[in-house]
Amino acid sequence: MTQPNILFIVADQHNAKVLGQAGHPDAHTPHLDQLARAGCRCENAITQNPICTPSRVSFLSGQYPHNHGYYSLSGRNPGGLPNIFGHFRGAGYFTAAMGKIHCPEYWVEDDCDVFHESNSWMAGSVIGRSAAYSRFLRGRGVEALEDHILLPEFGERGRQTVDSRPSPLKFEESQEGWLAATAIQTMELAAARGQPFLLHVSFPRPHQCTTPCQEFWDLYDADALSLPPNAEYDLEAAGKAPHMIASARRWRAGGWQLFAPKTFEAGRRRKLQGYLGAVSQVDAAVGQLLDYLRQQNREQDTIVVYTSDHGDYAAEHGIMEKAPGICSDAITRVPLIWRAPGKVAAGSVLDEVVELVDIANTLCALAGIEPLETSDGRDISRWLAGAAGDAQRLGITEFAWSKSLRKGRYRLVYYPRAFFPDEYPQGFGELYDLNADPWEIKNRYFDADYQDIVSALRGELLEWLITSTRPGTVSGVNSARFDSPARNRQRRQRYQTVVNHDGKINPRLLRRAKNKNYL
Repeated sequence: MTQPNILFIVADQHNAKVLGQAGHPDAHTPHLDQLARAGCRCENAITQNPICTPSRVSFLSGQYPHNHGYYSLSGRNPGGLPNIFGHFRGAGYFTAAMGKIHCPEYWVEDDCDVFHESNSWMAGSVIGRSAAYSRFLRGRGVEALEDHILLPEFGERGRQTVDSRPSPLKFEESQEGWLAATAIQTMELAAARGQPFLLHVSFPRPHQCTTPCQEFWDLYDADALSLPPNAEYDLEAAGKAPHMIASARRWRAGGWQLFAPKTFEAGRRRKLQGYLGAVSQVDAAVGQLLDYLRQQNREQDTIVVYTSDHGDYAAEHGIMEKAPGICSDAITRVPLIWRAPGKVAAGSVLDEVVELVDIANTLCALAGIEPLETSDGRDISRWLAGAAGDAQRLGITEFAWSKSLRKGRYRLVYYPRAFFPDEYPQGFGELYDLNADPWEIKNRYFDADYQDIVSALRGELLEWLITSTRPGTVSGVNSARFDSPARNRQRRQRYQTVVNHDGKINPRLLRRAKNKNYL
């Protein structure tokens, strides 16, 4: 069987609601909408962390944060933790990653045939921007105008902001335009080598600075944009978390607007215009990649996946960015679209909960290679093909000290008592009924009618945390009982215990162990 190509596209900070296919009243996303019509859109895809690096480590390894251990930006190399690039390279694939990779140092680079970190200013696993992108900008005399991370007009180091203005760069000079062109060259290189490719293209936008090129800025009129239904309400009366209430107050107090007029209303409308323009700029770059596949007659043999590392408030709850991320479905739920002709049901929508950790082993299944044993995710290829999903599935988003759980119509946020000791000495949590309250305007955690649901979901969270953890060593798990490492390239023997290459034990093996007293 000929192995399919894989084009894995990620945008940074894309709110799942901001898509034409998702029913957004203003978003202009024709290429992503067409991708969804040709494949399957996962309506309830949950990210594993609301911060860039830990989320990326999760979907590139398939592991939950409490297993891989990353909860903040960048960091040391996670020695031994497999990623999809090394796994697919071992199966004969040409592997490449480009754009905002933003992973721990040299974790991705060493497993890629082609690597470009296009961001600058401490944005990636290796500090600094791709030399190829810098040469490109320098050759066009526009290097000083690159404005995704910082606005260069505000001092020597510039300034990062959610306030928005159009970029002076042309689309082909932007990171999205350059990455699309470079990705096409990379696909041609893989074809010249006669190898199937796994190509990860990670666009920096719509993460701030929200500075879309002029043609995408002009698609929107700030004064005519629709504010989200939860843009204006009393967060305190709604029972929101103290740090979310404080965040909304800070945004309304101002001081973040860099352009006139500097009112809250004008600022949030500029933010929305820039954010929507940046989403449309990503959409245009996706369109170039899809056009190339069509022109080269590669659509039938290329799996295309589109998602985001986490969402953005995009003026929901009166907040302009992504923090505090655990508090809202606007951050924990992300777009996820799959297209694979003959393997994914065209024009379908999967309503059941899925997670971004599912991407790794679903790609393995669709490509016909062995699953990644170190992945905590599931193979959802059957569901993408049209089978019913798992209505009992949990979708977990983790911070080190708080967790969000999505199950069916409900979303629970758990905080330990020490999180808000002054405001809530007896403990605090959040519960939302998303069928009745899709914009999360009323916290039901303390409501008498919802206490059985709160208790049940807290119990499920505890069960999940215990049974999904990968320990470094336990008694009762050895090569006599399980497949020998000699017959499995993803395992190795450490004294009397069989572990995967990250030095940890697969929870699936623990479930099969007979003597659970020693686990």
